[in-house]
Amino acid sequence: MSSVLPSRIYPVVDAAHWVGSLGQAGARLIQLRLKDMAMDALRHEIREGIRLARAHDVCLVLNDYWQLAIEEGVDFIHLGQEDLDTADLPAIRAAGLKLGVSTHSDAELERALSVAPDYVALGPVWPTKLKKMPWGPQGTEKLSAWKRRIGDIPLVAIGGITLARAPLCIAAGADCVSAVSDFIRMPDPQAQVRAWLAATPPVVSV
Repeated sequence: MSSVLPSRIYPVVDAAHWVGSLGQAGARLIQLRLKDMAMDALRHEIREGIRLARAHDVCLVLNDYWQLAIEEGVDFIHLGQEDLDTADLPAIRAAGLKLGVSTHSDAELERALSVAPDYVALGPVWPTKLKKMPWGPQGTEKLSAWKRRIGDIPLVAIGGITLARAPLCIAAGADCVSAVSDFIRMPDPQAQVRAWLAATPPVVSV
C-alpha cells in the first residue's frame, strides 16, 4: 500500500465476518475494533479478519491490540492517544506495521505527528452516540485546518458521519471518511458500502 490510503471510505466493524461482507461489496480499508473478548476468541477473530481481508483485497486495520497485530501479521494498527502511552512503537515499526493515530485537539495532533503516523484521524466531526467523548463536535472547518497542518499525511474524518455528510468531509480536505453505525447498523450494509463509494471520488495515486 502506498502512502495514500486505498479507499475514500473506511468502515469500522466489531466482528470479523464484516470484513468479508463489506469487502465483497467493495470496501478496501476496514478497521476491526474488538472489545471485551477472551484472548482465544480475540485471536480467532483477528485471524478470521486477516483471512477474509486477503480473500477480498482489503487493507485490514486492527484497533488497539498492537502485540497481537505483530504476532498475527496484521498490516496496519490504529492507536488512540492512551494507547500511545504503552505501545512499543519501535517494535511496531520493526514489524513493518503501518500506524494510524486518533486526534481530538491541537496537543494530540502534535503528539501524533511526533510518531510519524501513516494517517491521522480527527473526530468527532459531528456528534456521535457511539461512545462518550470529552470533546465537542469538531466540524468540517477543523478538517480543513488539520489538513493544512499535516500536508501529505492522509487525514481520516470520523464521528457522526453519514452517507450525506461524507462528501462534505472530502470537500473540506479529508482524504478518507470513517463510520461504524452508518455501515454495520444499516438494513443493507453492502448496499451502504456501494452508496458511500458512489458518493465519494476515488483515490488517485500519483
